Amino acid sequence: MTKRLSALSGPPANAASHTDLPNTPSQGFLTQLALRVLHASRATFTNTLDFVVPPSCPLCRTMVQMDGGLCGSCWRQVPWIEAPVCNRLGLPLAYDLGPGAVSAEALANPPEFDRLRAVCTHDGVAPRLVHALKFSGQRHLAESLGAMMARAGRALLLEADTVLVPVPLHPWRQLHRRYNQSALLARAIGATTGAPVLYDGVKRVKRTRQQLSLSRGDRLRNVRGAFKLTPKARAALAEKRVVMVDDVHTTGATLNALALTLRSQDSSMRPKHVDALVFSTAVVQESISTI
Repeated sequence: MTKRLSALSGPPANAASHTDLPNTPSQGFLTQLALRVLHASRATFTNTLDFVVPPSCPLCRTMVQMDGGLCGSCWRQVPWIEAPVCNRLGLPLAYDLGPGAVSAEALANPPEFDRLRAVCTHDGVAPRLVHALKFSGQRHLAESLGAMMARAGRALLLEADTVLVPVPLHPWRQLHRRYNQSALLARAIGATTGAPVLYDGVKRVKRTRQQLSLSRGDRLRNVRGAFKLTPKARAALAEKRVVMVDDVHTTGATLNALALTLRSQDSSMRPKHVDALVFSTAVVQESISTI
């Protein structure tokens, strides 16, 4: 069964449950009955929609089994990242030098976060998938891409004290786009792994320009001072393993700026680790160096 109707434009709303109602057998029964009818109606409508408009590959429109799924041909065009990878930036390495191997890019420009993992490089069909999610309104893609990210980032998500923090959009940009793709991806990762998502821990207080056409230096200047922690984050993230979630890693300007903000608190309130998980990452330079 597809879930094309389940993608929301942000964090899921706090739906009232039967525990919020007077604790009487009749109301509890009616609430449960209403929920079952709602779920059955939604399933029937979704199945009917799939019959009328079958799910298709988001890239070539070939019919597939589930929304957000790729056809076999497009699947083979995804530039998957496989081991060995740089321990810091998750970039593919030419050959395996054992634990701790890092790329020349990580040595030349050490990130402010601890580790990054990605599903694939930002080549082949990857940019088209990101564009479809980010700019073409195909929010249902977040579920399948998020599931891929959960598998690629499993080493970052093993501990019980892990908290997912999606990269926030500026309010005006989110109003224009109607949703935050990073929040949708984080929700999908959380649904797969059980890791909690802190949607409102960080605000984007600076209305930055689109990063696509900017140079590396301009990107760094563009996001400097862009983020601010909310009071909720100070307690929720203290001594936790934070995994920042975004769609793409290119120069690292956005993730570095967010990592610096997360680590700007007093030592007793800081996260003990800050990692990053993205769908695709730009390969700047391969290396076989180690530290």
